[in-house]
Order: sequence, then structure tokens, then C-alpha cells
Amino acid sequence: MLVLRGFSRPAPQATALTIGNFDGVHRGHRALLGRLRAVAESRGLLPAVLTFEPHPRELFCPRTAPARLTALREKLEMLAGEGVALVCVARFDANLAALPAREFIERILVGALKAGILVIGDDFRFGADREGNFAALRAAGERHGFDVERMESVLADGERVSSSTVRVALAAGEMERAARLLGRPYAIDGRVVQGDRLGRRLGFATANIRIKHDRPPLSGVFAVEALGLPDGPRHGVANLGVRPSANRLARPLLEVHLFDFRADIYGAHLSIRFAHKLRSEQDFPTFAALRAQIAQDVESARRYFKQE
Repeated sequence: MLVLRGFSRPAPQATALTIGNFDGVHRGHRALLGRLRAVAESRGLLPAVLTFEPHPRELFCPRTAPARLTALREKLEMLAGEGVALVCVARFDANLAALPAREFIERILVGALKAGILVIGDDFRFGADREGNFAALRAAGERHGFDVERMESVLADGERVSSSTVRVALAAGEMERAARLLGRPYAIDGRVVQGDRLGRRLGFATANIRIKHDRPPLSGVFAVEALGLPDGPRHGVANLGVRPSANRLARPLLEVHLFDFRADIYGAHLSIRFAHKLRSEQDFPTFAALRAQIAQDVESARRYFKQE
């Protein structure tokens, strides 16, 4: 997959293009991308995505911006897995936010990305003050020679699939609901790094995962599955949070205790799938109390996986 940063380098050929943040690459996104692939193949076009970094709400309302479901690397890997051949990552800044819809279409969609057809979601808006909509794109397509197709929302058990509904499910610890919306268990990827060995001192060695999320969409203690190990997936229990019972951390840390596992995996890049929430983070009065609770968490996670 070709990744372009900004618009200085044009697409190598005409594209079937979709536009959006694609945070989480959930079932709704994947349905749209499936349609994009089909249209691209039928017309001999390059299936392409225009996405933005940072999320627009992080520019306008940084304090209330939604938690990221996926880091940029994770999102790009998922888009590649859905058959996207080209991703243009546009820096979302004040200049891009102020770009009138007409100039956005002419300079970016037509000029830089050579759109032959646009496939968009039913809630897509663009341009300064979100003045651009489906009707504006259809009118511009008639002028510039591209088509526009709109996809309806996808429902999962009667619920509209969106990044927002996934965030709500994760924040509530409803991992099974989140998995239905995503079409897969929610996961966070990261590299195993050196820690302070607190888990080892407590009798439960952990792999400390360096994550890109400054504010993850979930926290607490979970039954998890780790992918990326040489001998295949492993079950375990994970804490994602700031460790209130030890030295409180400035940013969240993902600590994973893998069952019946002792290998040195420093430097490994793992994907941690969150299967079930066991409890919220707690502040324990003593390390002995913390150790006892971790032992209970391990047993609870083992029972969960045996019951699957």
C-alpha cells in the first residue's frame, strides 16, 4: 500500500476514493471499503482513502476530543488489510479546516487524488464550516467528470455502527458489544519495553507494552489474548491504566501477564486483544492486598477462557 503525506505528490493514477477518519476501522467502515474495492475493480481505478491526522476534533476541541480507537500505524495496517492500495494522510490544521468546499474538491479531490468516483458515508460533510455535502459533490462531479455514490449506515443488532458507539461500549467495559460493532475484538498494538519489574516482585511478571494512545478509550483489568508471539496466541490478564496502588503514572500503561509463559520478549511487537473486562482499576492499601487481587484476576481470566 502506498502512503502519501499531504498533497505535494499526486496519486499515480485515477482513483476510486473515500474520505474519513476511519478511527477503529469498524464494520461500517469495512462495508464502505468493500464497496470501494468493488467499484475500483469494475472501473480499473486505484482504491484510495483520504484520512486526516490529527482527528479534526483534536484541533478544534482538544480537551473534549474523543479518545482514539486506533493509532495511525494500526489504522494504516487495517486499511491495507481491507485492500486499500493508496492512503493519503492529510495534516488537519487551521489552513485545511478553512479551505472552502469548492477549493477542497478542485485542488485535493480532482487535482491531487484524481478521483474518478467518490464513495462516501451518509453523514459525510467537508470544507470550511462543513458546507460541503452530497449534493455539492454531485454538482462538482458533473463539472469535473467524477461520480459520487453514497453508502447507508450499517446496523449491528439494530444499533448504528460508528466510532462513537464503539467508544461508548469500550468505556462501559462492554467488550462483547464493542466486538460486535467492530467485527473483531478490540485490540491495542505496541512494543514490549523494559519496566520497573513491579509485576515480577508481586509474583506475576508482566510484559509492559508501549502504546501510542495518550488517552485510551478503556481502562481497567481485562482477560486478554496476545498475538505476535513466536509460539502463537497466548491468553493472559492485563491492566490498562495509571497504577494507583504503585507510583501513579503520568500516562496510561498496558501491562500484560501471560499465563504459563516465561520467555524473554523484550522488543517484540504484540497485538493485545481485549476479550472481557474483569474489573476497574483500584487503589489498594498494601502490596499484599494488590497481590491477592491479582491472583483473583488471573483465576477469573482463566475461568473466562475455559468457558468460551
